[in-house]
Amino acid sequence: MKLVLFSGGFDEDNIEMNKALVDLLSSSSPRFTYIPSTFYASEYEFRDFVRRFRKFNVSKFLHFSIDLPYDQVLYEEALKSDVIFLSGGNTFYFLQQLRKKKLIKALREFVNRGGILAGLSAGAILMTPNINTAGFPDFDCDDNYMKLKNWKALNLVPFEFFPHYVNSKRYMEELRSYSKTTKFPVYAIPDGSGIVVKDTEIRFVGRPYCFINGKKIRMI
Repeated sequence: MKLVLFSGGFDEDNIEMNKALVDLLSSSSPRFTYIPSTFYASEYEFRDFVRRFRKFNVSKFLHFSIDLPYDQVLYEEALKSDVIFLSGGNTFYFLQQLRKKKLIKALREFVNRGGILAGLSAGAILMTPNINTAGFPDFDCDDNYMKLKNWKALNLVPFEFFPHYVNSKRYMEELRSYSKTTKFPVYAIPDGSGIVVKDTEIRFVGRPYCFINGKKIRMI
């Protein structure tokens, strides 16, 4: 299993995270597929994505918008990639679209075959058992405007992921409170930081925190 969970931030903030992803590659000519949370404005995001990884001599990129009609060839080519990258955006909408297109099982199988699955913010949350962390706090959460009731996600890791964490009192109180209600550790990750999973090894990059049973722990 090879997973890379980005919190967010600009390219210059994620130099170490980008390198961590590339270091997992075994191919000398890797193929990267970018799956946006929505097609809207995704062409601009895809260009930024390509610029980010061309710096590492990656030259093969595929843009796969799952909330637009697509053919079987594009679907199959995406799943043949060395890396699939799930973008940021509205986590509820993204999960809904992955379910509609029956990509939950396909992504799990991709990981089991040795593919590298990476995600930014919403894309990272989707790798965890559920998307609960997208639903709070009230002052900074995704809008569940489609009234999604089933919040179960890919369930590839035994932890939850809270992106864009700001080390402030109001975020800390929300996460301490939530951590008392879940059986999973909750990793709160500031922008420019993240988590790399390789088989059973979990490596932290940047300045992550863990909230568990109402307690806050600095991981590095």
